[in-house]
Amino acid sequence: MKYVLVGPWLRVLFRPWVEGLDNVPDRGSAIVASNHLSFSDSFFLPLVVPRHITFLAKSDYFTGSGIKGWFSRMFFSGVGQVPVDRSGGRASEASLRTGLRVLSEGKLLGIYPEGTRSPNGTMYRGKTGMARMAMEAGVPVIPVAMVNTYEIQPPGRLRPSLRRVGVRIGRPLDFSRYEGLENDRFVLRSITDEVMYELMSLSGQEYVDMYATRAKELIAQGSPADSRAMIPVDDAPDDQGEAAEDEAAVEEDVPTGQVSS
Repeated sequence: MKYVLVGPWLRVLFRPWVEGLDNVPDRGSAIVASNHLSFSDSFFLPLVVPRHITFLAKSDYFTGSGIKGWFSRMFFSGVGQVPVDRSGGRASEASLRTGLRVLSEGKLLGIYPEGTRSPNGTMYRGKTGMARMAMEAGVPVIPVAMVNTYEIQPPGRLRPSLRRVGVRIGRPLDFSRYEGLENDRFVLRSITDEVMYELMSLSGQEYVDMYATRAKELIAQGSPADSRAMIPVDDAPDDQGEAAEDEAAVEEDVPTGQVSS
């Protein structure tokens, strides 16, 4: 896929550029945390990084029936993606454990902290599952900004437009200073916000302190979901009523061969 079937075509058509590639270690485990603007992010990010990046793909893509289900299963298995159940509760904890297993094997684990694609190009609040994984595995987080992928293929568009895209890789973030505090929700929120700040700085996106899922709801209602809709966020529900969702920073719109809304 990367070197024969798809990668060469992507390089010719979109001429992807990359900055900060030396920030990706040649070996050892790390979390690659990226903003998420487009379905195509999961193609261009692995394309420019020499090492293989494992993403956590929802289990639905491994259990489909018919020809479409077979193709989906073969595709995800072939590119080394890992199926996880994202229904919440115990499934969220299982997703976390799956991510930790990938990291324990010395691999790169790709995560979109926002949990889903941005519906309008704005950056939204990160979920703390990424921070839990980084703390429990004792690995650095490498912030990555995808550039122009929203312009070529925003959510809902099947066929991408041809223009150049970029990947900007920041310095690895070390959170070993918080060792032993992996169960402190304030520490997890602080780590997550630090990563999101780095992503905002690298990408130049506007940041709004609400979850992307809430932004989608507002847009569906015809309401603004940018700085005009700044809503104070209480950290208490973040780790109580929304704990299951917030602790499993598993990407919601992983590559499937088609675009989901």
